[in-house]
Amino acid sequence: MATEPKHDVFQAIADPTRRSLLQLLVDQEMPVNVISGHYSMSRTAVSKHLRVLQEAGLVKERKVGRETRYRLEPEPLLELKRWLSYYERFWENKLQALKRFVEEDMPAGEPSGPLKIVEGKPEE
Repeated sequence: MATEPKHDVFQAIADPTRRSLLQLLVDQEMPVNVISGHYSMSRTAVSKHLRVLQEAGLVKERKVGRETRYRLEPEPLLELKRWLSYYERFWENKLQALKRFVEEDMPAGEPSGPLKIVEGKPEE
């Protein structure tokens, strides 16, 4: 029987350091001493962040001799993607409404580029 993660994905990625750790591990597996070399915090602090990511299922560890290596486990991020995709439709609706507003407000034949400002006033 599999145990439930102690931290959820949302909790785990809430911290900018942990998001940075995930980015670091995207392309390759790394030992903790190499990972900690990328940060100005102690190896112990990096290990604590890795433990939170591991408890959320975002990072897996593997022993190679005396070394522990960490790698990204991206599957739990699908939960985040599904959650965000639901709200994406609201953003898309707002962008479409803004586009309609801008296009309706613009007189025909006017340039669609940005206005040039001269002495604090739009240039005519």
